[in-house]
Amino acid sequence: MLKKAVSLLIILASLFALCACESGSDEQSDFDMHCTLYVECADILSHIEDFDEDKLEVLPEDGVIIALTEVGFNEGESVYDIIRRETKLRGIHMEASYTPIYNSAYIEGINNIYEFDCGALSGWTYSVNGSFPHYGCSQYYPEDGDLRRLLLKHSRQ
Repeated sequence: MLKKAVSLLIILASLFALCACESGSDEQSDFDMHCTLYVECADILSHIEDFDEDKLEVLPEDGVIIALTEVGFNEGESVYDIIRRETKLRGIHMEASYTPIYNSAYIEGINNIYEFDCGALSGWTYSVNGSFPHYGCSQYYPEDGDLRRLLLKHSRQ
């Protein structure tokens, strides 16, 4: 009797785990809107002599941290919310802080690559559809169709 109960519990646990895995496989369909996301630091490759040599192991060979991919978001989410979620989902380290003077989040580092790692003027910037907004990424609230491409890059300005 005990053997049958244990077997039944194992079967039920296996079925539960299988259902949980299948329900999470289509995460992007849970969102109302979509955009493309691309996170890169390829500019560093052109200035490798200025890059912190202790960080060479975290620098992607091609400079791409998140390849061009479609991601979902919901109304009311900022560019920062999207980037924070997508880096977390992929297990990519991201560090940010709130900057009161700009009333916005400031991305300090992604993939353990930080501002100033490639010189005094290097840091993370973002663009939406080819233009670079003049305010923080947590202040930009995209609408469906507004973001055809979201680019976050580490560059020397």
